[in-house]
Amino acid sequence: MKKVGNHNSITRKLFLGAAFTLIFSLTSLAQEAAPAAPDASATVATAAPAAVTGGDAAKGKELFNANCAACHKLDAKATGPALRGIAAKYEMAWLYKWIKNSSELIKSGDAQAVKVYEENNKAVMSAFPQLSNADIDNIIAYTSEPKAEVALPPVGSAAVPGTVVADNGTSNNIILGALALVMIILVVMLFLVNKILLKIAKVNGIEVAPKLPMPSLWKAFAKNQFLILVSAIFLLLASAYFVYGFLMQVGVDQGYAPIQPIHYSHRIHAGSNGISCKYCHSSSRVSKHSGIPSLNVCMNCHKSIAEVSDTTATPEYSKAFYDGEIQKLYKAVGWDATNQKYTGKTEPVKWVRIHNLPSFVYFNHSQHVNVAGIECQTCHGPVQEYEIQKQFAPLTMGWCIDCHRKTEVKMEGNEYYTKIHDELSKKYGVDKLTAAQMGGLECGKCHY
Repeated sequence: MKKVGNHNSITRKLFLGAAFTLIFSLTSLAQEAAPAAPDASATVATAAPAAVTGGDAAKGKELFNANCAACHKLDAKATGPALRGIAAKYEMAWLYKWIKNSSELIKSGDAQAVKVYEENNKAVMSAFPQLSNADIDNIIAYTSEPKAEVALPPVGSAAVPGTVVADNGTSNNIILGALALVMIILVVMLFLVNKILLKIAKVNGIEVAPKLPMPSLWKAFAKNQFLILVSAIFLLLASAYFVYGFLMQVGVDQGYAPIQPIHYSHRIHAGSNGISCKYCHSSSRVSKHSGIPSLNVCMNCHKSIAEVSDTTATPEYSKAFYDGEIQKLYKAVGWDATNQKYTGKTEPVKWVRIHNLPSFVYFNHSQHVNVAGIECQTCHGPVQEYEIQKQFAPLTMGWCIDCHRKTEVKMEGNEYYTKIHDELSKKYGVDKLTAAQMGGLECGKCHY
């Protein structure tokens, strides 16, 4: 009887290959989600220039933002009263006098002026003599615009804003289903071909070679002492490498970004609004520590900012979220936004520390910020892009030493280092000295 190769083995390999191909095809094809549908609740402005003054509302908005927005809002009380519809409450002739010099009008004994002054906690309004009557007309036209209406989508007509709607989901499912069906047909066909080949071999008297037992890999490995020795050395070295890497990461918190009790967005403050880091962290210029800003610093602005603009919101953080965080600030400092005064009831804020050097390391912020002129982003990363502040640098000894070796000392306007710089530059034969060349690698500089 003739002997041939093991058809069963060959077809089994084909079968397994087809099965793996099927699994790979099904898992690699992923549906791409379309971008979120545009928010149907877009604000529809139905404003028109005020008929009272005939001013230009567009110019009035610019003047309002430049002169009035610090103390007034259109629809909410701030330092001053809400100004929407103010033209319907007072005569234009009186508004001209009040805006140009409210203090003078109050001193004259004008009953209406005194009443407004007392109703707003006797807060003195800034005088604007530079504004002409035409400018005031434009501002009044802007405040006379009707409040923007929010157009809600018809019931059942659109998805909820913020949800992700899959595009072409049906067609993708059909394609995946068709591919799966084709692969199943191929597998069945391979199984049938294998069965037919076995029958043909049997009819023709062809003997199919039996499957040979595979030798035990572990037994062969155990008999080879050289392989055992090499494997043992490899395992020891690999274990030492991973243990060393693990131990070297102890105390290194790069990327640490804890959730704070009050959400503070550096992206909004340092990025969009361009607030300097040293405005809030003022002690970084004169002290070893940069310090945690007092909540009173926050209130310098947020007395008049009780809510954020619509453009501030992101897909992850809504406008309502940001407004709620401002209310947490008000609660902590005891600020009554309605009456624009402090209640005296305060609550401590338990901030979570992010950067924490070991106690045996000395680091002086003023020396780096004020003397060396190092930008905050050098150590803290692009904070103007961070929604949640995190530890940007590893803050390891190697990282500090590398910085000292590469950073040149700024000599412009720094007479303290002039003499030592001249002497050392001649010694090392360079024009510019690095911090390391001026003693920045001495152990006593950072450890004591």
